[in-house]
Amino acid sequence: MRRIRGRTGRLLSFAVAVSTVAVLAGCGGDETGDPGATEVPSEASGAESFSLLINDDNQVVQDELTALAEDECVAANDELALEIETVPQAGLDQQLQLLGGQDALPAQFAASGSPAVTKDLHDAGLTLDLEAALTDLGVIDSIEPAAVSTIENLYGGFIVLPYQFNIEGVWYNKEIFAANGLDVPATWEDLVAAAEALESAGVQPFSSSGAEGWPITRLISGYLFRSLGPDALQQVADGEAKLTDPEYVEAAQAIADLGAAGYFGQGVGSVDYNTAVATFLTGGAAMFYMGSWTLGAFNDPAQNEIGAENIGFFPFPDVTGGAGSSDQLPANVGLPIAVSASSYNDKVGAWLACIAENYGAAALEDQGSITGFTVNGDVGETPVLTQLVQETIASTTETTGWFETLFGAKATATSQQNAAPLVSGSVTAEEFMSKVQADLDSE
Repeated sequence: MRRIRGRTGRLLSFAVAVSTVAVLAGCGGDETGDPGATEVPSEASGAESFSLLINDDNQVVQDELTALAEDECVAANDELALEIETVPQAGLDQQLQLLGGQDALPAQFAASGSPAVTKDLHDAGLTLDLEAALTDLGVIDSIEPAAVSTIENLYGGFIVLPYQFNIEGVWYNKEIFAANGLDVPATWEDLVAAAEALESAGVQPFSSSGAEGWPITRLISGYLFRSLGPDALQQVADGEAKLTDPEYVEAAQAIADLGAAGYFGQGVGSVDYNTAVATFLTGGAAMFYMGSWTLGAFNDPAQNEIGAENIGFFPFPDVTGGAGSSDQLPANVGLPIAVSASSYNDKVGAWLACIAENYGAAALEDQGSITGFTVNGDVGETPVLTQLVQETIASTTETTGWFETLFGAKATATSQQNAAPLVSGSVTAEEFMSKVQADLDSE
């Protein structure tokens, strides 16, 4: 049986070096072969350590790889020692571009916050085709199809590892729904009718954060994906459609109508993320659109006053006659990690195979963290809501992004800053979409 490990205080009694990144220089090499090539190298050359470059504020992945190095993956670590280097998040893109220009990327590295940067590295032949590599290693089935779909949506191919994985949807208070005779909404019309019934009964229908903005804009993309299909925003990115087209404005109007009816409560523009979570977990609202990263709060009795057993989940509902489906869930891979093509050899392959087979179970057992890896083996008792998310992920084969997935920094800021004004009525749906589209046109 797998040895139980604590979440903190792991001993580094093996050859694992943890350091802070210094500027790497003078270690460049020749460009790799054809970009996107599917052939997996296996020469004895390549990485001399299983190095990882990662932003310094993500301790979870560092801890879990360190734990694997002394347990399930000790044989791989004996052959190729894990070395972790950290860099501030703000300096990650610059460091990746510097190392990429020198063909000196480490064996593994945290992908840029912008998918375009990682795509550029892959197009230059600097990142490993993970579908080919993991298939060759016989462990491709250890990656959840939903995670593969999400990565392909973001990067155009399976080129990063899903050390974290989140899905999004509507969490609801079962007791409030039962007390008001409500069924789980299957369509947008059902959702609006449920909100109307709750408001009439004196119950705030939705908790959301207007201060951050993105929890509201995710409702816009949810409507778009159901009405126009999962490629609705890709069409905008490709120039085949504009946010100012009537069918796109319709989505913004649908969310604006929720705000006009008072379904987000009073002063949503000043509600921050933590307050929105607390409002739902104290019974102050019946529904809460959010990602599964909130499981930590849901599973914490000190924060969750309504009880985990009283929380249900349903996907963003269908829009009648729409091209999308509630089977398609918005998802993200949290901190994606890419693998250097030039560093790949049999020893790196041994590490990747061990990670694919063990990381999902280890992260769930040690950290309570859901990943894009399958959970192989018994991890003991799992919180009921965590099980619910796992089962939902396992049954999902197609995922979508979110409203700003393909936006640049300027359009993203405009979108999120105008979300609260949209639902408060100070910005119309047409104005909201026009503002964001103008930034997209200028980027």
